[in-house]
Amino acid sequence: MAKKVYPANHAHPRYWGTWLAILLMRLGALLPWRLKLAVGKGIGLLTWRLAKRRRHITETNLALCFPEMDDAQRADLVRRTFVANGIGILETATGWCRDPEHLRHRVVFRGAEHMEQAMAQGKGALIIGIHFSTLDLGGALHSLFFPADVVYRPHDNPVFENFMTRARRGIFGAAIDRHDLRGVVRRIKSGHAVWYSPDQDFGREASVFAPFFGVPAASLKLTAKIARMTGAPVMPLMFHRNPDNRTYTLEYLPPLENFPSGDDEADAAQVNAFIEQAIRRHPEQYLWLHRRFKTRPPGEASFY
Repeated sequence: MAKKVYPANHAHPRYWGTWLAILLMRLGALLPWRLKLAVGKGIGLLTWRLAKRRRHITETNLALCFPEMDDAQRADLVRRTFVANGIGILETATGWCRDPEHLRHRVVFRGAEHMEQAMAQGKGALIIGIHFSTLDLGGALHSLFFPADVVYRPHDNPVFENFMTRARRGIFGAAIDRHDLRGVVRRIKSGHAVWYSPDQDFGREASVFAPFFGVPAASLKLTAKIARMTGAPVMPLMFHRNPDNRTYTLEYLPPLENFPSGDDEADAAQVNAFIEQAIRRHPEQYLWLHRRFKTRPPGEASFY
């Protein structure tokens, strides 16, 4: 598929919808908390009803990962997933457009000692983040306690890319293109912590197949490669919206043990096991809307 070509002039009519979306995000970030939740829930329910393709992907993922659930339980989880991700749009807006200090009273932070001990080694750290609906707000809340850089995928739309990157640079020390491996290694070797999310399918060449909820999934080799190149501890980080829908928990676990081991499949399986552990706490908050099992082992048909 050919890459879209965007006009150089950011005032071009093609960008008017983007500028409107940015304006709505800025306004959404200012809403009172209860209204944010209500708007986010409305967005989620509307998407659940209308986005049939995304609903099919979500249903397929949940059927693969939670075979123990009956149809009614999975249907309920699908609906709650869309609601959580709708709220996540308002959380992202808040993380990008507001000073995180105003949310300090809403954060429970656990396991800080694990990160403190890791950083005391002077080797930097690689933080394993996860694609929860709270991802960008989680990054903003994390900045209240520990500085970090972030690895991200640049957006194709240059207007939205500028907005997103400027917002993330206000939260993180540096926003690093996911293709810039040298940049990631350089920042870690300089003693920085780098937030990195290895839980999506980037194709066969970048991956090995490792179990994820018992299903072989294309899992990135890059996590182990970065750890090997830097000698940095790999820090598992959990972050969730709490059931009260008013507070958030961020929790560091001890660094991954015997990582990297030299066995790419074993290393990927260890990372996936942590991600699965985090998801099981609040499965509705995960981004099940993406095709996590898109790449299949040779000879296997597509799930989607």
